[in-house]
Amino acid sequence: MHRLISAPHALLIGTLLYSSFTFAQSSSALPDIGITAGSTLSISQEQTLGTVYRRMIQGNMPVLRDPVLSQYINDLGHRLVANSDNVRTPFEFLLVQDPDINAAAFFGGNVALNTGLFLHADNESQLASVIAHEIAHVTQRHLARRMEENAKYSPATLAAMIGSLALSIAAPEVGIAAMQATTAAAIQGQINYTRSNEQEADRFGMQTLANAGFDPKAMPQFFGKLADQIRYSSKPPAMLLTHPLPEERITDTISRAEQYPEIRLPISQSFELAKVRIIVRAMGWDNKRIKNWLTRQEMEKLAISKTAQQYGWALYYLDNHQYQQAHTMLDPLLKKSPNNAFYVDAATDLDLYQKHHLEAIKRLQTQLILQPNNPVFKINLINALLENKQAKDSIPLLVRYTSDYPNDINGWYLLAKAYAQTQQRASELAARAEMDALKGNWSAAISNYTKATRTTGLHHYDQARYDARLQQLHLEKVQFDDLK
Repeated sequence: MHRLISAPHALLIGTLLYSSFTFAQSSSALPDIGITAGSTLSISQEQTLGTVYRRMIQGNMPVLRDPVLSQYINDLGHRLVANSDNVRTPFEFLLVQDPDINAAAFFGGNVALNTGLFLHADNESQLASVIAHEIAHVTQRHLARRMEENAKYSPATLAAMIGSLALSIAAPEVGIAAMQATTAAAIQGQINYTRSNEQEADRFGMQTLANAGFDPKAMPQFFGKLADQIRYSSKPPAMLLTHPLPEERITDTISRAEQYPEIRLPISQSFELAKVRIIVRAMGWDNKRIKNWLTRQEMEKLAISKTAQQYGWALYYLDNHQYQQAHTMLDPLLKKSPNNAFYVDAATDLDLYQKHHLEAIKRLQTQLILQPNNPVFKINLINALLENKQAKDSIPLLVRYTSDYPNDINGWYLLAKAYAQTQQRASELAARAEMDALKGNWSAAISNYTKATRTTGLHHYDQARYDARLQQLHLEKVQFDDLK
């Protein structure tokens, strides 16, 4: 499915949210460098804050809405979470459309990863090493522990930091100033504490990496790439603004990685396909640069396989409406791997661009027989039905989809579109309100639900449901306003 929603390219949160302020969960066996932070924030409070912050991020950062890439990064992330200790909350992984090397972890098990990581990671283990590091920040509750340390100096510090972080999302220039004022008295101590956090996250992250079957040596390898960026670039990676990388940290990870047995992993095709998809569709490059990159990979036999190159060319031709060339590239891939979500998604795009709606629908229905729980095929089928003017058929599927995946803005967007096509105004407004709520725009969400409740001929059941949801949204807005 190609670019269902264009995410807003608004101001980014900046350095505050990123991992020097990672949002974490409780640990039953924390190392000696910190305390459990239980007296500062409970797990329940962190989850509430995490929900608020995630919604604000969805509305203010260019979060990628690509179903195929979302499934890939969440599958990879949850594989690592399943092999981590002290996990207390569900995790959700977001991709942010940004070429800088950066990653962030924040309240409630939310992890954000810049698309630039794919450009610089040579293999899946290197990408996984970054994710494992962020997961460790979360499971070790580094933000809550840091807040507790700062709260010792002033009773108002905790509230001020939480509020400043909220402001930094809504208005970055205000939030940064507020956060700096809040913590200026102990800035040197915070720098040292952050370095300890980073080393701890390295240790726990490497263990998670090994437990999940990845190469532990990938962590120091990626650190080496970051160090090279410092040496050979006038602008260091954004990641280093919040992930200090002193020499002893690199040395420590090299030493620890040597303690693990040698491991040789096959090339991850999913990683390569995700990398190529990001290069072609999510790096913001123009056609000339994309074509040069693909040509260079082909001529110089660089990091990606021939299969991944072929997939890259298929996407390039598809996005430039060169359908015959796209077909030529994609057909052999589909014949070899007919159930691969990357290929099926591209073939669906190709069908829809050429108005072959029934072929796309049949392909996706076949895939859902084989993989009935695959969200990529579900959302693609719904989109294909809508493109074929079958909005009425799509609505039951969308109601189920938004129930199963309530945080997926794509589902609510398509549901609003389906209701609009079937002239169900109240339901359309309600779906748009849910989109607004997921992006932290509580005022717009409340306004849309209010309009929905005033729609002529509204059934009493829907009236009661909308009224109840309005009460929830008012409460969420109050929670957000309290943070400010």
